[in-house]
Amino acid sequence: MSSIVHATFLVAAPDQPGLVARLAGFFYNAGLNIVDAGNHTDVHAEGGPRFFMRMVVDVSGLSAPAASAALGGSSTRAALEGAFGDLATTLSATWSVRYGDLVQRVAILVTKDPACLYDLVLRQRSGELPCEIPLVLSNHPTLEPVAESFRIPFFCLPVTPDTKREQEKRILELCRRHHVDLVVLARYMQVLTEDFLNEAPPVINIHHGFLPAFQGAKPYHQAHARGVKMIGATAHYATKDLDQGPIIEQDVARVTHAMGPDEMARTGRDVERVVLSRAVRAHLERRVIVEGRRTIVL
Repeated sequence: MSSIVHATFLVAAPDQPGLVARLAGFFYNAGLNIVDAGNHTDVHAEGGPRFFMRMVVDVSGLSAPAASAALGGSSTRAALEGAFGDLATTLSATWSVRYGDLVQRVAILVTKDPACLYDLVLRQRSGELPCEIPLVLSNHPTLEPVAESFRIPFFCLPVTPDTKREQEKRILELCRRHHVDLVVLARYMQVLTEDFLNEAPPVINIHHGFLPAFQGAKPYHQAHARGVKMIGATAHYATKDLDQGPIIEQDVARVTHAMGPDEMARTGRDVERVVLSRAVRAHLERRVIVEGRRTIVL
């Protein structure tokens, strides 16, 4: 008996009658079972309503006669993708697929704050985050003992304004060497260049507040001085526009006038850990469709 393998399909298309039926019917005709699905229509989209769908399909039966017949006599993943691509073309849809037996590899970039690094690694080790973490990279040596305690290779790549281009080239080389699928900025206190982002895998960043928020140094001191009652965090995809990428996840925590900047910072770190882990998990589970400057999380 073959083991179960799931494939997650993400689809975005102009809204039109019968989309769910046509997409589901494709897998029905191939004898493949949809084990999870979700869809949404954005009626406010610029240019007309837009349809989004996520389907998790059991493809362990791909070699069965029904699948082979529906896919033109072939039972390969390439044949499945080719046939689904033909359907997507008739729907003017964009789409992507990832298979569950291909474990994604995540590079974590850090500077000196260990909170998010610890949280991500512990969640990955406990099975909450379905990925491998082949390396941790930093512009400071501070967190090398943390990576070593989990037996994760650590690379320290110091950076100055004059060496930034070379440092980023080295990060890209390490990502390629370790077959990295996702880069997570776990409080990495450097601005990535447009050239880097153009070549890198998707990059998820954590920001210490809702965007836009208190900018610059000592954000919690600024928040304390303004007497805020809520602080939050935002996880988003990094783009060439600083802190303006598509938002994946956000959350808040209440604070009071009795809390000083350090206590606010501790509360903020708690929120940051949760928000970043949710965003990384959503990406790894293929729940995020990027549509322009925003996301649909299914």
